[in-house]
Amino acid sequence: MNKPLNDTLHRVTQRVIEKSRGPRSAYLDLIAREGDNLGKRPAVSCSNLAHAYAGTADDRAALVAGRGPNIGIVTAYNDMLSAHAPYYRYPERLKIYAREVGATAQVAGGTPAMCDGVTQGEVGMELSLFSRDVIALSAAVALSHAMYEGALMLGICDKIVPGLLMGSLRFGHLPTIFVPGGPMPTGIPNKEKQRVRQLYAEGKATRAELLASEMASYHSAGTCTFFGTANSNQMMMEMMGLHVPGSAFIQPGTKLRQALDREAVHRVAAIGPGSNDYRPLGLCVDEKAVVNAAVGLLATGGSTNHAIHLPAMARAAGVILDWDDLSELSGAVPLIAQIYPNGSGDVNQFHSAGGMGYVIGELLEAGLAHPDILTVGRGGFADYAREPGLDGEELVWREVGAAGDDTMLRPVSNPFKPDGGMRLLQGNLGRACFKTSAVDESRWTIEAPCRVFEDQASVAAAFTAGELDRDVVVVVRFQGPRANGMPELHKLTPPLGVLQDRGYKVALVTDGRMSGASGKVPAAIHCTPEAFAGAGGGGGPLARLRDGDVVRVCASTGALSTTADLSAREPVPDPRPEMGTGRELFAMMRHFADGAEAGASAMLATGGM
Repeated sequence: MNKPLNDTLHRVTQRVIEKSRGPRSAYLDLIAREGDNLGKRPAVSCSNLAHAYAGTADDRAALVAGRGPNIGIVTAYNDMLSAHAPYYRYPERLKIYAREVGATAQVAGGTPAMCDGVTQGEVGMELSLFSRDVIALSAAVALSHAMYEGALMLGICDKIVPGLLMGSLRFGHLPTIFVPGGPMPTGIPNKEKQRVRQLYAEGKATRAELLASEMASYHSAGTCTFFGTANSNQMMMEMMGLHVPGSAFIQPGTKLRQALDREAVHRVAAIGPGSNDYRPLGLCVDEKAVVNAAVGLLATGGSTNHAIHLPAMARAAGVILDWDDLSELSGAVPLIAQIYPNGSGDVNQFHSAGGMGYVIGELLEAGLAHPDILTVGRGGFADYAREPGLDGEELVWREVGAAGDDTMLRPVSNPFKPDGGMRLLQGNLGRACFKTSAVDESRWTIEAPCRVFEDQASVAAAFTAGELDRDVVVVVRFQGPRANGMPELHKLTPPLGVLQDRGYKVALVTDGRMSGASGKVPAAIHCTPEAFAGAGGGGGPLARLRDGDVVRVCASTGALSTTADLSAREPVPDPRPEMGTGRELFAMMRHFADGAEAGASAMLATGGM
């Protein structure tokens, strides 16, 4: 029996509902109209239908007869991104599964899918965040053809799932299921990978040794196995009830993976318009589902990127969530999972120990998740507290039981930490996020003279020259969405980690991102307002900092401040936007982007959402 809802969970949810009253009502009106206008394929003209059916042979007769629902597949397949490589043959299989239940399926469209792991530290990373908006637009283009009674989203990684959800929510009258591909098998131990990275940063390992270490970690098709943004995406889809229950971390190419994929097709065909169990995406993703996603993020120590993505995804459904909500929830939600980089084990070991079924069961039992959300599964959210398996050829779900490894999973009554590990910092330097779950508590407060940089390369050069061998707050500014697309600054972690290991008090302050792999260095990230002023003028406080100003970063008190009198200074000029690698094509998105706390989206800022 689930306990009554936790008081903080109830209070924050009610606040989210109240803030969202106007935009949520407008959104529900929108999808009701869309269901009437776009939800009746037989009413589409014969010429339009002929165009849509001309490319298919095996399913043409069934499409013409209209015997069952037609499911649109939106795929982010490419074989440069290991997590998406397994999707190569998915459309063929999904079409077969659709025919089994009298339905049809067509690939409605594709979306780009870039890999942040490939672009880390490269200029292509400046396209990364806005690729989320491009993916949302691509998904909308795919679903704009009035041909579908349901949708399947094939995507896993960092910007892809948020983008697919943002785009598909504009077609929220359609039932929609997200179909993950699963993680690659476990590679070398994560501590060994981190050790070699730091040795390379210190010049004590060769490039060949570093590459060999990295390839022993990222070694086959499937999602990277650390708990970064990609796997945090999968966790949140479970918490929102948008997966077949327990799908998140089943490896590619297994019989169980195929059985779950088959179930996804059968389910989306069963919950469409005209069925007696209609479950449209726009009703599944409501205020309670969004809060559940936030709770899951905090309980598992998930990626800080979702302090940006989750508000953006919520806004696409007319739900308003901000960092005050996340911070207040963090104070009530205990950390009950430790997965690398917060712990030593990866997502495969997490799943083997009980995984999402254990986490959801614990949260429901403690009154820390809403049990009454509408899911795409056969029952309610309680089904997600079980784990999938095979009984012969039949897909079944079993009770999870006790955690199989208490170094990775613990009950709510005995957590790793009493709070969810995501703190809001604020002060005269703005508002920022601090991921405490990855940082030793002895380092939650850092006060030191700052050194100000405007790109990662300058930090690396100063580190190599020995200029940072002291207590220091490293400030990297002009990394926000309007300046350069808000790239991840993951390349900063090894040198800053080396400084910390040498005994110095070190912290990072930036208006850029650090991702779910931010690691052990205290960091105030996503600082807003950003330093870049743009056409509006008056850039954020970071633009007024100077080398030597004393900066305080304190997760205990929530402080992000400087003793310098910033009001007496003019901000430094905005840097000139860089050209090349397609960055100039995204100038409009940078110009219109809203702040990090609102989701850092040009599309949401200009689309009336």
